[in-house]
Amino acid sequence: MAQSPGPRELRFTVNGMNFAAQEWGDSTQLPVLALHGWLDNAASFFALAPRLKNLHIVALDMAGHGQSEHRPGQMAYTPWDDINDILAVADHFGWERFVLLGHSRGAIIGTLAAGTFPERFIALGLVEGLLPEPARAEEAPKQLASAIQGLRVQQRKIPSIYPDMSIAIRARERGMFPLGHAAAKALTERGVVAQAGGVSWSTDPRLLAPSMIKLSREHLHAFVNQVSAPIKLLLAHDGLPKLYANYLHEVEQFPQVDYEVLSGGHHLHMEREVDLVAEKLNRFFSQFIK
Repeated sequence: MAQSPGPRELRFTVNGMNFAAQEWGDSTQLPVLALHGWLDNAASFFALAPRLKNLHIVALDMAGHGQSEHRPGQMAYTPWDDINDILAVADHFGWERFVLLGHSRGAIIGTLAAGTFPERFIALGLVEGLLPEPARAEEAPKQLASAIQGLRVQQRKIPSIYPDMSIAIRARERGMFPLGHAAAKALTERGVVAQAGGVSWSTDPRLLAPSMIKLSREHLHAFVNQVSAPIKLLLAHDGLPKLYANYLHEVEQFPQVDYEVLSGGHHLHMEREVDLVAEKLNRFFSQFIK
């Protein structure tokens, strides 16, 4: 049975914060928590989720993104807080174990979460993301200083205002990873707030600050090696393997990761390659459907 084409909107509170999400399927189906990439939102799955079969998908606007609440005060955005959030979201839905579907930063957070709490995860379906870039231990003081300074800079910034939605969509099309119109439109419509004179991004600007701490290669390998769930990783020919020369070499350090490189760019799950992505993930997820 295929999913219904249109998502249902969800609002709920976990860990003292208000979250928004989109939902496909129902509670009788395999539970899937979908996590979007950096500066994206739940609309990242607007094309893929309706093509996935027999799944109960909840695509979360992660903290500071989309229509979810920003973290309070001067808090930074760290993977550790996101891991805490996604487990609380799973608890909210009564999911003792669940599948993680992640894109980019969402895939990275999913991998780290599954290494931290392997008993909670049935499987990981990852698109263009596995682990963050490693750092050397001696770089930690400089990294922390850069992050704190970055937070202060972002808090002083005045948000850009676009006089109408079409201009905001065009700006999103020309982002770090270029997007087609339909994909940019979906992300923009969910990712802006009304302002006097137009719209501005709803994303918390603190997400633009550098990471507080970056883990070493040994740390990162320890997380992946603790994951007990099967992992399917779909990469794009013009995505991360093109951006980082040694990316595939790093992935191949983990024989437990089943990966494929497909045509397309970083957001291939939102673009014309979405049917192929759905085919690969349906085949992978089908083995966990009772």
